[in-house]
Amino acid sequence: MRTVTRAEIVAQIGARSGLPRAESARVVEALLYLMKAAFDQDRSLKIAGFGTFQLRIKAARWGRNPQTAERMIIAPRRVLTFKPSALLRMRLGDESGDPGDGGSGRA
Repeated sequence: MRTVTRAEIVAQIGARSGLPRAESARVVEALLYLMKAAFDQDRSLKIAGFGTFQLRIKAARWGRNPQTAERMIIAPRRVLTFKPSALLRMRLGDESGDPGDGGSGRA
């Protein structure tokens, strides 16, 4: 599986919209800025037909240091999750529609 880079996104936006490369880069940067700002404000980001990015708080929990086997408390942290829309799941070939499987297609 190949990764799509920011530069490739900029190039594709330019090709599809007819915008110059510099303007396409500004569009991508503005979008990324707005996404980050939403997450900084603990807001979800929903893009119809694509999916929802949601910031979740993982509670503190007990864990183990793998090197020493010592028990320790793992601090609470924020994690970003993504749930694809039904339309995107269908396009990717996951027609199960089971929201509990994380979109993997497995039950």
